[in-house]
Amino acid sequence: MKLLSVCGISGSGKTTTIEHIIAELTKRGYRVGSVKEIHFEAFEIDPDPKSNTHRHRKAGARLVCARGLNETDLLFPEKLPMEKILSFYEGDYDWVIMEGVTDIPVPTIVTASTAEAVKERLNDMVFCISGRLSSEIHEEIKVGSFSGVPVVNATTDITRLVDLIEKKVYKCLPNFPPECCTACGFTCETLGAAILAGKATRESCIADKNIELFCDGKQINMVPFVQKILKNAVLGIVGELDGYKEGDKIEIRF
Repeated sequence: MKLLSVCGISGSGKTTTIEHIIAELTKRGYRVGSVKEIHFEAFEIDPDPKSNTHRHRKAGARLVCARGLNETDLLFPEKLPMEKILSFYEGDYDWVIMEGVTDIPVPTIVTASTAEAVKERLNDMVFCISGRLSSEIHEEIKVGSFSGVPVVNATTDITRLVDLIEKKVYKCLPNFPPECCTACGFTCETLGAAILAGKATRESCIADKNIELFCDGKQINMVPFVQKILKNAVLGIVGELDGYKEGDKIEIRF
C-alpha cells in the first residue's frame, strides 16, 4: 500500500487537488482510499444527543457501528493513531490519499496560494507543489535550501501530476521509532526522504526482507531483531522434520 499526504492551509486547493488525484488513480485501475484530517476541535459526526448511536456512545460503548442501506460508519470515542486508522486499509487498497495529515512521515504534496506559504511547509518529504499557486507558477520552485521542487496544476495537468506520484511515492515504510530499528543505516523517516531524493530505494529497507507475518491478510511489521527470533524458532522446529531441505520456502497457515 502506498501513502500520500496533501497539506496546506484552508482554501489553498487541498481537496480539489485530492479529488483529481483520486479520480486519475482510479482511472488507472488502482483501489484508492482516503483520510481527511479535521482540525475543527468541536467536530463530531454524530452530535445529536437524541440519536441512538449517540446514546450508545454516552452509555460507554467503546466502538459504535451505524449500518445503513448505503453506508456503514464506525464511531470511536477517541482520536485514533494514524497507524491504527491505516490498518483498516491494509490489504484492500493500493493507495491511501490523506488530506492534512502531518503526524506520519510520508511523501507529501504542498498546496498553497503564495510562495511564502510554501516556505512554511517545506520539508524533506515534500516532492511537489500544487493548489492555487500552480495556476500562476508553472516551473520548478526554489525556496531557501529547497530547489527543483516541481509545481504541477492538478486541474489542468493531472496526468503529469499522477505520473510524478507513481514515480516518487513508494510502498509505505514501517515507521518504527529510531531507537527500534536503523538496520538500513537510516531511520524510517530519513530513509523516506532519501528515497524521494533519489539517494536510496524502497529496497534499502530490510525490515520486511527476511520474514513476513500476515494476520487476516494484513501484514504485521516487525523490526529485524524480532524477525530473526521468529525465523530461527520456525527453522528450529521445521528443520527437524522429514521433507524439509535447507533453503525451502516455508509457509505456516492456521
